Amino acid sequence: MAIRAVVFDVGGILEIAPRLSVEEKWEPEFGAEFHVGLSEVWSAGSVGAITLEQVHEQLGRIIGAEPDRIAAFMEDIWAEYLGELNTDMWDYLDEVRGEGYKLAVISNSFVGAREREEERYGFSKLTDFMIYSHEVGFSKPDPRIYTLCLEQLGVEPDEVVFLDDSEITVAGARAMGMRGVVYEHNRRAMKDLDKLLDR
Repeated sequence: MAIRAVVFDVGGILEIAPRLSVEEKWEPEFGAEFHVGLSEVWSAGSVGAITLEQVHEQLGRIIGAEPDRIAAFMEDIWAEYLGELNTDMWDYLDEVRGEGYKLAVISNSFVGAREREEERYGFSKLTDFMIYSHEVGFSKPDPRIYTLCLEQLGVEPDEVVFLDDSEITVAGARAMGMRGVVYEHNRRAMKDLDKLLDR
């Protein structure tokens, strides 16, 4: 079947996030081991098990810092999370959408990401819809998140190309019957997509 939709990740595809060494920056104030125990907070936030307010509260208890310092720490976390816009990939995908293909996002995200990303980048202008793991309660490569995307697109799996910088999540999409492209860099991704889209 001909491809009708391109589904892609945000982080590493549209958002290029350089390493900002956030934890190292905050070690002098919070202590060398402050990050121990934070993984549970990040995991809970990635599937919407806690609110953003609860994230701040739990970080405050774990780190032992005042709310204003936790807020400052989280601003640094968001700066690293959002990175910078990959304008070449945006322009390419915008062209693809202009040719009649549907565009959608599946993102393993963190509570608050939709609002932050929309404010900074306006991803809704590029995509038909975005599925965030923290909003639906499960993450790639869980088959349910791909199924949800297919249902919203109204297409068959073999009518979709899935682009991600994670081999595991691309393998998950392929297992659902989608075509898969592992992102390495813009030029290679565009070439691989062009071939599948017969552009």
